[in-house]
Amino acid sequence: MLNIAVKAAREAGRIINKGSNDVGALKVQSKDFNDFVSEIDHAAEQAIIDTLKYAYPDHGFLGEESGNTNQESDNIWIIDPLDGTTNFLHNFPQYCVSIALQQKGVLTQAVIYDPVRNDLFTATKGRGAFLNDKRIRVANRAKLQASLISTGFPFRDFTHLDTYLAMLKDMIKNTTGIRRPGSAALDLAYVAAGYTDGFFEIGLSSWDIAAGGLLVQEAGGMVGDFEGNESWLQTGNIVAGNAKVFAQTLQVLAPHLTDALKKQLA
Repeated sequence: MLNIAVKAAREAGRIINKGSNDVGALKVQSKDFNDFVSEIDHAAEQAIIDTLKYAYPDHGFLGEESGNTNQESDNIWIIDPLDGTTNFLHNFPQYCVSIALQQKGVLTQAVIYDPVRNDLFTATKGRGAFLNDKRIRVANRAKLQASLISTGFPFRDFTHLDTYLAMLKDMIKNTTGIRRPGSAALDLAYVAAGYTDGFFEIGLSSWDIAAGGLLVQEAGGMVGDFEGNESWLQTGNIVAGNAKVFAQTLQVLAPHLTDALKKQLA
């Protein structure tokens, strides 16, 4: 299954790279405030679905652009064909293809492909995480104060903006640096590879984090919601890092958990 997902991701990457040659000529629509979709998003997602469906006609799909299909299946592919669309539309070279397989509610396969750098991140549950076929592990820093942490700013839903800004302020004061590259899937892949030490964000979608979350776990890291529990894929509120950085990040974020966020995590 992983090989087919890799094939699908590379085909989507080919479409994305071709589209990047003349971004200004692309048709772009606004799905919502600050939420854009281009013809490349649609074409890449369709290529992924066609490749996976040919191999696995009975599987279901949850795609950012196509929505849910065949959700009664035990096998659901969770797809973001172009995570970082805003970056892509501005020729900012930080975006990727993200594909995950959920089997009976358990994430089992993950592929994140960066078509700009030709970097392929893969993971299979219980078999480790890899970058271009080389085994990767999360960083081993023991203190949050010495850590480089990535995040993402709220850009569409500002319900928890003040809460996030308070979290960000304390994280800035308790780390060696904060980065906001603009692609949550790649952010998580970078945690898995040890490029950064941790990640946190509010209100993501499952297709943003499914593959990256499994990568971090298979690279020896921890992934949870803001209380350290397993609802991160459902709530989109996520913390990731090695065990020590993960625990210390939760401690920094804990005082800022509003009643609304606690209710969402319940």
